[in-house]
Amino acid sequence: MIKILSALFLSLACSMAGLAGQPKLVPHPIHLKNGKQFSFNLPSNYDIIPAAEGLKRVRFFAQAPDGRMFVTDMRDLSDNEKGSIYILDEWNAETGKFGKIIPYMTGLKNPNSVQFYTDTQGQDWLYLAETHQLTRRKFSQGETKPAAKAEVLATFPDYGLSYKYGGWHLTRTIAVGGNGKIYVSVGSSCNACAEKEKVRAAVLEMNPDGSEQKIYATGLRNAVGLKWIGKFLFATNQGADHLGKSKPDETFYALKRDADYGWPSCYSSNGKVLADPKFKRASGCKNVPAPYAYFPSHSSALGFDYFDHPDTDDSIKNSFLVALHGSTDEAIGHGYKIAIMRKGQKLETFMDGFLAGKKVNGRPADIYRIDANSFYFSDDRGGVVYYVRKKVPF
Repeated sequence: MIKILSALFLSLACSMAGLAGQPKLVPHPIHLKNGKQFSFNLPSNYDIIPAAEGLKRVRFFAQAPDGRMFVTDMRDLSDNEKGSIYILDEWNAETGKFGKIIPYMTGLKNPNSVQFYTDTQGQDWLYLAETHQLTRRKFSQGETKPAAKAEVLATFPDYGLSYKYGGWHLTRTIAVGGNGKIYVSVGSSCNACAEKEKVRAAVLEMNPDGSEQKIYATGLRNAVGLKWIGKFLFATNQGADHLGKSKPDETFYALKRDADYGWPSCYSSNGKVLADPKFKRASGCKNVPAPYAYFPSHSSALGFDYFDHPDTDDSIKNSFLVALHGSTDEAIGHGYKIAIMRKGQKLETFMDGFLAGKKVNGRPADIYRIDANSFYFSDDRGGVVYYVRKKVPF
């Protein structure tokens, strides 16, 4: 499961044309242990298998130094302290299923993201982002419960869903930088407002021990997807809800240090930065960066990964696969798919069927690339981790 993250391939992908165009999607029947049956649509040369079932609001992945997969579970949509981290163990590549699901930690406050880091002395660390704090603890390979005491590296505003602004954005997401830094995204406290705390609607940067904390980027309403790929820190960002059904865009950025991405005064529509008349500011929007890419309004772009291996199938080679979680208002119907995204090119669909008419069959949350042509994705509506792989020709 070694990831090949090549800045060269990433640069080429930004300028080259798509190799295959929109792939033809065909129904793939899904049969879950709880009796639910439906179909997802994806290319005919791929298989999809429910790899782990019986979870709840399963969210973001991380691979431990010992090779095991860890995944967070926020339990439900409420502000709660019943979240968990699970170890997905005993992987069987032939069947495409995990043999065991181990509760690693329980009683957590809306855990959205966990990551691992190995320091210069060879010590492994586990980082956990909850609504109210970022912690780390020493990690021993093979452990099934944390043995070390947690260190609190940062605390965050924790107003919950009943906060006077409306109580927004309980998730925090961690990215480990290739530059030896740790990054954490913190969503806004509202749909659109002037924040009272600088840490809100921002991405933080710090040393692995939590020292030298600073704001890395601002004006990001809710950057849920956050990942270091090649030499860049990439982020998905969710737009505001008061501008109608067709705007603003959901956006994707290669974040730049000290950049202001405009919220709440500026937003993206069809990739162009515009001013929100409700939140005027003296500096205007002329210096707000345009997005690297953008997605349909209210489609809730979350987790993603990049597929740059020389042997990757042409349909997704040198592209990001992005989980479009889907609009909260199902009547809008945007998202509910896994999108193929290349900079400067038309968005394509790798998988849909998460919304079939008025029936919600799932909501993709995160994507984790395993090798050239396979990946896991989490469905936080159905509580399922799926394994997707290219079929091996006979």
